[in-house]
Order: sequence, then structure tokens, then C-alpha cells
Amino acid sequence: MIEVDEPTFQALIDKAFDSLPELHRDKVQNVAIVTADFPSLEQRERLKLRGDQTLLGLYEGVPLTQRQGRQAFMPDVITLFRLPLQGMSADEDSLYENIRHTLWHEVAHYYGLDHDKIHELEQ
Repeated sequence: MIEVDEPTFQALIDKAFDSLPELHRDKVQNVAIVTADFPSLEQRERLKLRGDQTLLGLYEGVPLTQRQGRQAFMPDVITLFRLPLQGMSADEDSLYENIRHTLWHEVAHYYGLDHDKIHELEQ
């Protein structure tokens, strides 16, 4: 496990976002990327997470594929959960890779991809 301060964690998120393919990165609009130590009780209940389960990241919003051309939506939110990400990372390099992978996964949800399609693309 590695522990980093919040500014370092945010810098790794910024670096990870900048590393996403430009075509996809530039089309992400009206999305807040935030951090939290862990999922909130409300998030855990909504997702029906068991006590032994946690999340590395979460996309909350209306995926582009479900907007039917409408623009009037509240900002989407991608939350990256700091303590689970740090807990699975041995050093800053692996933390960056875990952040990058999680951020890519959540951005894929923004584009409307489900877990099956995301896992297919990861292969």
C-alpha cells in the first residue's frame, strides 16, 4: 500500500486524464472528476454493495447514449476512491496505473459502455 497526499493524488488523476486518447478526452464535457476516501453509504446502498465489497471509481450521470440529443442535464460526476486505490497499489507508479485504468473505465461508462463491453475492450 502507498499513501500520498491529496495534491499528489490529484496530480496523478490529471496526468491519467491527459493520457487518455485525445479523441475521447476532448469530448468529455460537463463532467466533474472528484475524489472521496470511500463510497458513501448512499452510493453503497444504491449499488447494493456487500460489506466486503468496495469501489475504485464510480460514474454517476446520464450516459451519452441515453441523452437522445438533449443537453439540459446536471453535470455528471466521476468519483475516484482514494483509499481503495492506494490500498491496492505498491508504489506511485502502480497507483498511477490503477487511477488511469479506473478513470478510463468510468469515462467508458460516460460514453454508455456497460461492464461487458468495457471488459471486452480491455482484452
